Amino acid sequence: MRICIQPVGEVDKNVLEFLKEKLKFFGECEVLKPMEIPKTAYNPLRGQYNSTVILKLLPTTCDVVLGVTDVDIYADNLNFVFGEAELLGRRAVISLRRLRQSFYGLPEDKEILKLRALKEAIHEIGHVLGLGHCRGRCVMRFSNSIVEVDYKDWWFCESCLKKLRNSGFI
Repeated sequence: MRICIQPVGEVDKNVLEFLKEKLKFFGECEVLKPMEIPKTAYNPLRGQYNSTVILKLLPTTCDVVLGVTDVDIYADNLNFVFGEAELLGRRAVISLRRLRQSFYGLPEDKEILKLRALKEAIHEIGHVLGLGHCRGRCVMRFSNSIVEVDYKDWWFCESCLKKLRNSGFI
C-alpha cells in the first residue's frame, strides 16, 4: 500500500517526517508538496474550516492520501473534529490544531503532539481501510476530547487487526 501525506497549508515538518516514518508500517509512505488551504472550506461564522470540503479536494494519486493541516476543522453537526475520512475510500484528513498543548493554554510539547498526530492519522487510515469505531483503548476508539485522544493507544486492538488481516490490508 502506498500512503501519501498531503500537507494542507503550513504544517510542522517534524510532525510530517515523524508520520512518514511511522506510517511505513502500511507500506510505502511519502510526503507530497504542500497544497493551499481551500478558501471555500473556511466558515467565517465559526472561524473554522469544513473538513469535508478539504477532504474532497485532496488528490487521489495514492492508495491512501492523508491530509494534514494545522487549522481548526469541523464537520457538519459537530463543534470540531480531529479528523475525517472516507470510509473505504482513499482520503483522510487530520488537524494538528487541537492536538497541540498550546490550544489548551499549556506549554507546547512536540513529543505529545507527534504521538497525538500518529494516533489520529492511524485512526483515520483505519476508517479508509473500512474499520468503524471500537471500544477500549484501541486507536479506533472515537475521541470527542483531547483527554480521549490521550487515553487511547496508538495501535489497533486484536479485533481490529484481525479485520484488517482478513481484508488483506496488513
